Amino acid sequence: MKRREAPEWVDPVERVVDRASSGARVDRFVAGSLEVSRSEVQRWIEEGRVTVDGTARDASARVREGERVLVRPAPRRATIALPDESVEFEVLHVDDEVVVLNKPPGLVVHPARGHESGTLVNGLLARGLFRRDALEGAGEDGAGGENGDADERDAAHVRPGIVHRLDKGTSGVMVVARTAFAREALKAQFQAHSIERAYEAIVVGRAAAQTISTMHGRHPRDRLRFTTRVTRGKHAVTHVRVLAPLRGATHVECTLETGRTHQIRVHLAESGTPVLGDPLYGKPPRDPETRAVAERLGHQALHARLLGFIHPGTQQRVRFEAPPPADFGQALAALR
Repeated sequence: MKRREAPEWVDPVERVVDRASSGARVDRFVAGSLEVSRSEVQRWIEEGRVTVDGTARDASARVREGERVLVRPAPRRATIALPDESVEFEVLHVDDEVVVLNKPPGLVVHPARGHESGTLVNGLLARGLFRRDALEGAGEDGAGGENGDADERDAAHVRPGIVHRLDKGTSGVMVVARTAFAREALKAQFQAHSIERAYEAIVVGRAAAQTISTMHGRHPRDRLRFTTRVTRGKHAVTHVRVLAPLRGATHVECTLETGRTHQIRVHLAESGTPVLGDPLYGKPPRDPETRAVAERLGHQALHARLLGFIHPGTQQRVRFEAPPPADFGQALAALR
């Protein structure tokens, strides 16, 4: 699961600093313990909502083993998302509880600075697939209008029930909750790592079948990146299977035991076979033909082909698949 911008609870939460966390900054310790963004934690600290052994401290102060950190989370800030009928994506399935869709590459999931409109959330709002009980107070995971009629006043305070994300350049299958009950049920499955996920990727170089099991954390010098080369972090496991060798590249399938931010991209890159076209973890291939394929593709060659989960309504396991997009297939054909 990726970090939330705000929590679902407002009751005080206490954490005792363990030996491994001793010496960490207060904001980093709280963010890691509660899986909340550091920016949100820093806001709480500024508002006096975080104390260490009963005393307020700066965000940069260090915690020590045995200290008790008490956090009084602030309520979520309202988010703004308006309907945008121009956003295109394929709906694979819809029922009373969930929407399953095929996200195209290049589509951002959430509105953010620089992407206030034209995102998947804006497109979901325009389709009007969400009921009121999925919306109220949902914040980061909340949704937009009811009965297909999300007006500006409704949409200004809510977001669709996004329970997981795909990076902008990654295509593939996503599930979105239509109700509050479905949202919580799906989030619990993602947190328990019981979701079935399979990805296809084109990687640069000769990849081998392997299981990659590492620590996973934010890069110490680049806040946009993650890395396995950390002493503290979360456990991440990716299984890699070779589908076909290519000229200067390999077509692989990756299945996940965990779902860390950028997990597949990091594991493949730090194993020596970065995803073709990855602007963050890869480099332009040395081979001119492979480099030309990456430039034509224009994004990382990574596709979430399969998603399986327990349906919140029926309690039956369901699976949804979508083939890679046309540009992925064209890249494959060019490298065969």
